[in-house]
Amino acid sequence: MTRTHRASAGAWCAAGLLVAAAAGSQPLTAERAVQIALQKSTSVVNARAGVVDARGGVYGAYSGVMPRVSADWSRSGSQVKDQSGTLSFGAATFPATIKNQERYATAPSLSGTWPVLNLSNLSSLSSARSGLKASQLSLEAARSDVALETRRRFYNAVSAVHLAGVADAAVKLSRDDERRVRALFEVGSVSRSDLLRAQVRTSSSQLDSITARVDVVNQRIGLAEILAMPEGQLGDVDTTLTAESREFDEGAVLEEASKRRPDIQAAEAELRSAKAGLTAAQLARLPYVTVSGSASFDSKASVSTTGPTVRPASGTDPTLVVVDTTTSSATSTDRGLSGQIALTWDLFTGFQTESRIAQARARVLRAEESRNALRRGLEGEVHQAMVAYREAIGREQLASTTLESAAENLKLTQQKYNVGSTTILELIDSQVSLTRAAATRVQGLAAIRMAEAQLNRVRGRIE
Repeated sequence: MTRTHRASAGAWCAAGLLVAAAAGSQPLTAERAVQIALQKSTSVVNARAGVVDARGGVYGAYSGVMPRVSADWSRSGSQVKDQSGTLSFGAATFPATIKNQERYATAPSLSGTWPVLNLSNLSSLSSARSGLKASQLSLEAARSDVALETRRRFYNAVSAVHLAGVADAAVKLSRDDERRVRALFEVGSVSRSDLLRAQVRTSSSQLDSITARVDVVNQRIGLAEILAMPEGQLGDVDTTLTAESREFDEGAVLEEASKRRPDIQAAEAELRSAKAGLTAAQLARLPYVTVSGSASFDSKASVSTTGPTVRPASGTDPTLVVVDTTTSSATSTDRGLSGQIALTWDLFTGFQTESRIAQARARVLRAEESRNALRRGLEGEVHQAMVAYREAIGREQLASTTLESAAENLKLTQQKYNVGSTTILELIDSQVSLTRAAATRVQGLAAIRMAEAQLNRVRGRIE
């Protein structure tokens, strides 16, 4: 690599580091906070684990309706030494001892079982599928709840930062006013009680500032908690706080919520799963058909025996004698097939079937009540969210009007004070009113954003 190439590569690396640093220094926005929370939040992680668990239940249910095949390869051997007994030949009986016998066999085999007609297992599979769907919808509901809570904590943190700034400005204003009142007190223009009130106002402003700063830390800790990170890694938060009022039709919102709410859809899926599980438990009383079969390939066996054998003493002497001989045999099977079809009816299972039915019926009752409770509360929840949103809009509009009036009043009071037609105390009161109005408007803007987040959650939207 030439010097020019090395310099060019170094420049590109430096530029990349600068870009990365700039990207890393960007303040945290509400959308980015929601993205992080949807990846790392404990609730979302647990919901994902529930989906994995439900998928495992589906696989387990498939095992009750799918064929089961297993392959086996065995090599067996046995040996017998000095086995005592008797050997009969016609009416004659001779004592016999097998000195040595060895057996060896090799048997590769393939076997399978298939419950071709088991209505209970088929219904269990349907229940497991509905349970998986319910888990997936529960994951979406958890994501929606986490998104809402993240936005709440984010805008609480933003509001705390703005209120801390207002509190710091109030402290500065109170100190300036106290210096003015002290100067007027020294020349006899105001009484000592006015000076004491100015000092109390300064102390109160300092206490409010300390409380506001502590609240900033607390809100940042709460935001970092839902993002699953330490507060020190949170970085700066984007404190841009704006809101626009929008019109919503409550009937349209209710209709959208009834169709899109993932928690309601999850409750419906869970109810379907519970009903299918009850059906599966009841169908367990019926008989079921199972097909099984096995196949062996290239099976081999051999036997070698050393022991007594009865035979004539000679060709001319018919007397029977017992002599020790060694015999061996070997067999080989190219292929062996067997099959079976069975009809099984569990007539009595020790009340196991009845227990399963009772548990499934209780699950149906719980799932149905959960679904009904969500349905019953949906209209009230939508109405409550709409009322909260309209209230937040009204409060912010009133706070904006109050802020404009307070700013105009301060401007007029300042002009009057400059020409000597009003007192310093009236000027201080105007300044305090402006500070309070600014804090109220900040709270109003944050309330609108949180009300929007609540309305989106009620509608079944995460964005």
